[in-house]
Amino acid sequence: MIFSMTGYAAISQETPHGSFSIEIRSVNNRYLDILFRLPDEFRKQEAVMRELLTAQLGRGKVECRLNFSPSVSTVNLQQLDHTLLEQLLQLERMIKTRHSVAASLTVAEILKWPGILGSNHATIEEFDEIMVMLLQTALNDLKTARLREGNKLKSILLNRIEQMRQLLQIASPRIPALISAFEEKLRTRLEEILGNYENERIHQEITLFAGKIDVDEELSRLQAHLNEVEHILNKGGYVGKRLDFMMQELHREANTIGSKSVDLEITRISMELKVIIEQMREQVQNIE
Repeated sequence: MIFSMTGYAAISQETPHGSFSIEIRSVNNRYLDILFRLPDEFRKQEAVMRELLTAQLGRGKVECRLNFSPSVSTVNLQQLDHTLLEQLLQLERMIKTRHSVAASLTVAEILKWPGILGSNHATIEEFDEIMVMLLQTALNDLKTARLREGNKLKSILLNRIEQMRQLLQIASPRIPALISAFEEKLRTRLEEILGNYENERIHQEITLFAGKIDVDEELSRLQAHLNEVEHILNKGGYVGKRLDFMMQELHREANTIGSKSVDLEITRISMELKVIIEQMREQVQNIE
């Protein structure tokens, strides 16, 4: 299976304790980079959540957001942190002495202040169980979305491979005739310059220059690289980095073919190959 690094999942659930919602979104990234946005009362669970995501995702920039709206019964179980409240009120008085236009804090604003309300231990443990369950469900949905997108990328890449193979089938049969014509043209020119009495030197020069325009080896390596890319795609797994390396190899061979070509058709094919490889590289950048 091929997974894209792009995906989105969201899930929410009403419980006796309140409303939970989790959003996970991911985009392509060289490594796995996870960012959490959590309410203050769930901060201590970040390590557990990170471990869960790390175990099931390979690469990508992942943002996980958890929202929680407590029910009335849960709020009743919460206790006011009087020490923090007093610190907050002192800070408010200090600000108002320096800035007389500053508005007073409302009760609603105070109750929303991080850490001002604390839940009992039993309730927090129940929250943790619900949170982990919802996170796993959202993570499953994210992986499904990434797999769906990955299958699309795989299909596109396999199609590009076939396009390149068709170009190679056009190019390969032309090479022997091109080399033969080049050798004959070069032989005629050298005989005009050196004369027939230096046949050995003429033969050496022809062999040397013919080797410089022979792209048969590059075409063979290009075909082998395409077979390897196809194998990697069909095998699946975390293959993004391997595919990125193969794109570099494909581009190197296509570029060499273009630089050695003395034929307009081979030059055109080389340019088309490089365009397709660049398109493939853009798709590969999003594979996990």
